[in-house]
Amino acid sequence: MADERGHLPRRPARILMATRWSLQGLRDAWLHESSFRLEVCLFLVMAPAGWWLGGNGVERALLVGALLLVLCVELVNSAIETVIERFGAEHHVLSGRAKDMGSAAVMVAMLNAALVWGAILGPRWWT
Repeated sequence: MADERGHLPRRPARILMATRWSLQGLRDAWLHESSFRLEVCLFLVMAPAGWWLGGNGVERALLVGALLLVLCVELVNSAIETVIERFGAEHHVLSGRAKDMGSAAVMVAMLNAALVWGAILGPRWWT
């Protein structure tokens, strides 16, 4: 039975297909995006450290979640860049602007991670 917007409920086969596409996206990002590989390597080091250093569940979620946010934004930035490259390598002001904004979004996510880590761990180290 469809919902009010006409969407059919997700069946296990559709969920499996969506999972496959998501894993394919992660694989493609790993294979083709050096920034994503670097950020994954940093995540693999920092996430266990954040889990260990967090004093409670909320702190652990914030420390690890801020790192996951960086990966999410990097994936979106890579998707933007891939779509722009699909249309050609010639310079266009709007293409450049979109790529710069995607890069800025990654930088803001990294700044967020640094602020979260500093706000949670900083008082422990400087007091």
